[in-house]
Amino acid sequence: MSNSSDLFARAQKILVGGVNSPVRAFRAVGGTPLIIDRASGSRLWDVDGREYIDYVCSWGALILGHAHPDIVAAIADQARRGTSYGMTSPLEIELGDRITHAIPSVERIRFVSSGTEATMSAVRAARAFSKRDLILKFEGGYHGHADSFLSEAGSGFATLGISSSPGVPEALARLTLNAPYNDAAAVERVFAQHAGKIAAIIVEPIAANMGVVPPVPGFLEALRAISQRDGALLIFDEVITGFRVAYGGAQSAFDIHPDITVLGKIIGGGLPVAAYGGRREIMDQIAPLGPVYQAGTLSGNPLAMRAGIATLLLLAAPAFYKSLRDKARRLTEGLRSALQESGVPGEVNAAGSLLTLFFSGEPVRDYTGAKKSNTARFARFFTEMLSRGILLPPSQFEALFVSAAHTDDDIDRTLSAARDSLKSLSVAS
Repeated sequence: MSNSSDLFARAQKILVGGVNSPVRAFRAVGGTPLIIDRASGSRLWDVDGREYIDYVCSWGALILGHAHPDIVAAIADQARRGTSYGMTSPLEIELGDRITHAIPSVERIRFVSSGTEATMSAVRAARAFSKRDLILKFEGGYHGHADSFLSEAGSGFATLGISSSPGVPEALARLTLNAPYNDAAAVERVFAQHAGKIAAIIVEPIAANMGVVPPVPGFLEALRAISQRDGALLIFDEVITGFRVAYGGAQSAFDIHPDITVLGKIIGGGLPVAAYGGRREIMDQIAPLGPVYQAGTLSGNPLAMRAGIATLLLLAAPAFYKSLRDKARRLTEGLRSALQESGVPGEVNAAGSLLTLFFSGEPVRDYTGAKKSNTARFARFFTEMLSRGILLPPSQFEALFVSAAHTDDDIDRTLSAARDSLKSLSVAS
């Protein structure tokens, strides 16, 4: 079998940059990108036979870990019954019913195939409903790669140091306003400047694409109040937080009800699927009921629906989220202790089962704070951890994800590797 270096050299001749999503190229951390052969539970194996404890978890989608037997069985059974119908199946109705019961603010739902497609469609619906054009997002918030979102975005944008994207018409870019995350006063000022013209606020209720940045007390409540007062809609982008921080998403944890919710990742059980949904009168604008057009051949794909149903059945167990939070808390506290012991400046932000170790000497509460992190130090830390069999997201500005498959031994090994890696950084500096 070819090794990673040979395969990546071949990939660079065929795929753009050798990858199909930019962060996978390891540009921010250096070295040859991993080429994965297989995965199971909390582990990945690359084509060279090296084993890693995985904290990427398909960027948060695999809350149960890799190749969970219930999910594999559901997909295999469905594949025998057909992989795509191009027509409605009972599976779409069942998964939709489970989601709307878990998230009461979602009265009607539409399945799509990607998070970008869902956020793009949610904004289109908000603009149509409000009869306004402007949207407000937050610096460092990433809502997919649709034109409306590619200014001051996080995730791969932050990783590659890109502030805006060529190909986005200036006239369209002017319709997107940005404010600092966790700054309600700044949001008030933007609304004062554009009163009656903003269609919607779109926000990650827990920012996870500038690294993990939880909302400060009162911030989400302020967004709800400001949007209602002005007649704008509030869109929660819960592509990452939906069914991860709680069964009903971040909105259930914070008890705040947005007008539109965007979901992805976990609702597909590791297969490509996303959704947007919200108040009935907003969603009833979508074709075929209304004039707002949106369609997709693979929307509601039966393989993804079966995987999603199987996943949500397991997440509904009463003790599931407590167990997951306990594992994440152990990892978070252990990393904080390791930082303190090493003397290396750093902050660990955490929310539920996602966390980020920022190499920063001050608390990180917004994108400006996140960008002060020492990215060169993160790159060295990433490489040290990888050499010890621990796979972290290859970017300072992404989240680590803990899954139900991670064991106490996995976390012990991870913390031991972190202490040794931080010690190496301390000596090097």
